[in-house]
Amino acid sequence: MGDPILSVQGVSKSFGALAANRDISLDLRAGEIHALIGPNGAGKSTLIQQIAGGLRPDSGRIRFLGQDVTHLGPARRAKLGLARSFQVSALAMEDTVLQNALLGALGARGGAYRFFGAALKDAGLRQAAEEALSRVGLLDKAALQTATLSHGERRQLEVAIALTLRPKAFVMDEPMAGLGTAGSQQLTAFLDGLRAEAPILLVEHDMDAVFALADRISVLVYGQIIATGPCDDIRANPDVRRAYLGEEA
Repeated sequence: MGDPILSVQGVSKSFGALAANRDISLDLRAGEIHALIGPNGAGKSTLIQQIAGGLRPDSGRIRFLGQDVTHLGPARRAKLGLARSFQVSALAMEDTVLQNALLGALGARGGAYRFFGAALKDAGLRQAAEEALSRVGLLDKAALQTATLSHGERRQLEVAIALTLRPKAFVMDEPMAGLGTAGSQQLTAFLDGLRAEAPILLVEHDMDAVFALADRISVLVYGQIIATGPCDDIRANPDVRRAYLGEEA
């Protein structure tokens, strides 16, 4: 087995007297979906922010593609190929769906346009954006203002933007949030195929989706990982059932 694509090593983060994360270690391997689950307030969002570069750990290291990225910000990590979708939408609501996707494609290219209209006329950028929208089922809404999309469609747009970055790994924070049953099933099928392109660290409360997708699951409770393993092991783990799954089973 090769080196992990993403490795979190002994990461801790406190806010005053509150220890949000304590000595957390996990990794993401090529071709897999590694789900991170836990009750509200367990510290999942804090950990994801550290992995993506929005927060710096108090201790520990984060490595991506063999490089220590602990002190790199979000933009540098994205440039290396770490794509994140957010729990709270960070879309430009006044822009069209296509314009949002174009911004991702432009970031992937690494160039800049003085006027955004020039980017809209760039055939290569437009093709990359439209292909990503097509893959998530939003191409027919490309000309709509993003604010008019449903909550679930906004999540799909975030995935499309991540795709334009041609990432080496995805960090997805509750992509199923706001989706109905049909939408969740559609996105589950899509993510199942996406792992072949880039592995996914998936934070998700939809346990049907987690158990359908995950190769491994890590369970975070009170800022600590209490178990990591395949789905069947996690289902059967008595500590996990008491701390979390018993509420869902």
